[in-house]
Amino acid sequence: MTALLPDTARTVWLWAGHAAYLGPSFHLDMHSTSVHCLALGVDAPFIVTTPDLVARQQRSVLIPPRTRHRIDAGAGRMLFVYVDPRSVHTEHLRAAMRDRSTVIASTHRAEDELLTALRHGVGPEQLDRILFGDNGSGADDDRIRHAMEMILADPAAELGADQLAAAVDLSTSRFLHLFTATAGTSFRRYRLWSRMLSVAAAVADGSDLTTAAIRAGFASPSHFSDTFHAMFGLTATSLLSQGTTIVVRR
Repeated sequence: MTALLPDTARTVWLWAGHAAYLGPSFHLDMHSTSVHCLALGVDAPFIVTTPDLVARQQRSVLIPPRTRHRIDAGAGRMLFVYVDPRSVHTEHLRAAMRDRSTVIASTHRAEDELLTALRHGVGPEQLDRILFGDNGSGADDDRIRHAMEMILADPAAELGADQLAAAVDLSTSRFLHLFTATAGTSFRRYRLWSRMLSVAAAVADGSDLTTAAIRAGFASPSHFSDTFHAMFGLTATSLLSQGTTIVVRR
């Protein structure tokens, strides 16, 4: 259990493969993301609108990647959970939605539990447990854990799968298979998320975005900005300008 956050507080939790935001809506226009997005109205239902101008009032929805939408949440808080499309959590989330008759599925089966937990100051670990249960990778290989630690320790390093496979005494094909099973997402996407984590941690420690992005291995600040916007539907600058607290979970 964590301390209750003020209704206006904005917090982002980042893991390697998914992220969560809790706070007031950013009131974005019609947009899409490159990841799956679970949206939950913490204080009240919200309106989700698609390009065909069909608007539905919902308490929770799962929006697939590249699906244009707009969420109108008023002044209430929202929980947004962003999950990489290569993550093992993706199918678990989809299966947890009670109504899957449309592209945007609705009504998460743990909706009431999530709402109760969020109103009582749930922490990120408890949130993860409610959403994903024990639906982790189902695998744990020390060789892959070592490779993951190498990536997180130096996300800017251009270490290819073949190099890391050799470092842990595996063939490249076997390494990639075990990596996905253990990390919960693909090697390429894990490396991208590790760079995002590096930027977030640096900014939380007081670094500016430009320096943090370059040190994390992004080719340029615009590369980071474009990647962030594609993943989450808004710019990192917009997120940070609202006084958002960033918490990195490793």
